[in-house]
Amino acid sequence: MQIVHYGNLSASTVLIQPVDDHDLEEMETELNEIRKQGKADFQLIAVKVDNWNRDLSPWEASAVFGREGFGDGAGELLQFLLGQCADRRKTYYIGGYSLAGLFSLWAAYQTDIFAGVAAVSPSVWFPGFLQYMKEYDMRAKSVYLSLGNREERTRNPLMATVGDCIREGYNLLKMQKIRTILEWNPGNHFKDAGIRTAKGFAWLIRNQGAE
Repeated sequence: MQIVHYGNLSASTVLIQPVDDHDLEEMETELNEIRKQGKADFQLIAVKVDNWNRDLSPWEASAVFGREGFGDGAGELLQFLLGQCADRRKTYYIGGYSLAGLFSLWAAYQTDIFAGVAAVSPSVWFPGFLQYMKEYDMRAKSVYLSLGNREERTRNPLMATVGDCIREGYNLLKMQKIRTILEWNPGNHFKDAGIRTAKGFAWLIRNQGAE
């Protein structure tokens, strides 16, 4: 996996984001927006995953679109990311877009190393994930959730459940006393991914240390 570092490498706030080529193309826009909204020094570690559907999936699932199904590589990826979190004097946040947003949520159920999660347009329609949220406790203190207001208007019956799933997931997190927000953005799943991701990370930075 390729690692790309951005921002101030000595900053105590560290953002970790699994990415693909499209995310990297939007990274400068994302960084500028985080700087504008977050108002704090940070570094961002972008990890380009080798296989999106395999590396970001917590367990196997059938294909939803096209022929490629989902693997169970999330555990291996998480171990790799934890290797980037060795300095416990720093504060680590994890976040991502789409399936990377789902992975980020799942990761924060596995470990308490992440102070917060930015799950931006996360694939919470993923089979079995909402039930997983019901059965386990979130270990991060803060969770940012967002969705485009047109994302649930899709012909794919499974992906059309994303709105109901994220609303229920948001309520589950509130019941667990997690500091959380659900923000709605204009547009479908493919609009302004970099800016939306920046909004999530900036919210976490602004709420850093809040009780």
